[in-house]
Amino acid sequence: MQNMSAWMQALGGFAIGATAGFAVRHARLCTFGAIEDALMGGDSRRLRVFGLALGIAILGTQALILGGVLDPALVTYTPSALPLVAIAIGSVMFGIGMAMVGTCGFGSLVRLGTGDLRSLVVVLVLGGAAYATLRGIFAGFRIDFLESLSLPMPNGTRAEIASLSSQFLGIDTRIIIAAIAGAGLCWLALRDPRLRRAPRLLSAGIALGVLIVAGWIVTVSVVDEFAGPSRPQSLTFVSTVGKALYAGLLNVTNFADFGVASVFGVIAGSWLAAWRAAELRWEAFDDDHEMRRHLGGGVLMGIGGILAGGCTIGQGLTAGSMLALSAPLAVGGMIIGARLGIAILVDGSPRDIIQRRWASLLGKGGPAE
Repeated sequence: MQNMSAWMQALGGFAIGATAGFAVRHARLCTFGAIEDALMGGDSRRLRVFGLALGIAILGTQALILGGVLDPALVTYTPSALPLVAIAIGSVMFGIGMAMVGTCGFGSLVRLGTGDLRSLVVVLVLGGAAYATLRGIFAGFRIDFLESLSLPMPNGTRAEIASLSSQFLGIDTRIIIAAIAGAGLCWLALRDPRLRRAPRLLSAGIALGVLIVAGWIVTVSVVDEFAGPSRPQSLTFVSTVGKALYAGLLNVTNFADFGVASVFGVIAGSWLAAWRAAELRWEAFDDDHEMRRHLGGGVLMGIGGILAGGCTIGQGLTAGSMLALSAPLAVGGMIIGARLGIAILVDGSPRDIIQRRWASLLGKGGPAE
């Protein structure tokens, strides 16, 4: 029988996921939408909301570490060797997939809660691709090749900024870095007067930051010491979607997991927000072209998210709250991938773009008419 602490963690994960889903749906918040607004429209408000969430998450998470509640050595985001190649490839893949779908894995769960059947397809494909990369047919290539191309950390330190800076300077700099990074991000977000006049966005950002910290607290405080080692975790929506799909198809006991339960919680919270606003409605694909685009995006996000070590929430907020070195690398790659994906959607397929560029070069280099 599954131990009670695992089910208690699952209950906590469901509650935290539901709160996140409700807050994000209520505020119309989306990571890809935030990136698109900033890159294409010059509007950084929604991006600043995620900065606010990250600032709060850093302050809370680092307080847990300084208080001895959370051990960075037990967290998957802070390994002793950083898989740079896997993160670089995976994050760009994930970003392109986001552009093809129009949202990330977390956003797909939020959309699913409102009745969007396109997101049901994306979630199923993303989950299958993620699990195949995590433990299935692509796992050997990921582990034996991509993740073997890693950068070892000096003197056995972890791949996180506070540990590395303390190692080089010879003093514990965690509290200084956490205060500067956390408070600085909050200040950068709140200095925008337009954002200060958007209470829904502000409340969503605050909620996300607090919920990241709550995830760490639940998974370190509700533990059965006799059930074996347990890794602390918080919100992320790639591997957990794959595990949720696996649990539903093959192993029901895997539902007793914080991350798996948070997936269903996000759907439930989004459904509640849409129901309160009378915005529940069934939506489906307009044509086969849209379906192919969503299928491709789901595959890219599933594989890319596992290679990158998480999604925009998992790396951008959860790993970011740990001051993990992987967080800025993965987020930067996702932004680059998203921009490439937008260019492909606007200008046509990669083949069309290359052909037009080549024809343009030949035209410029040929004789004048």
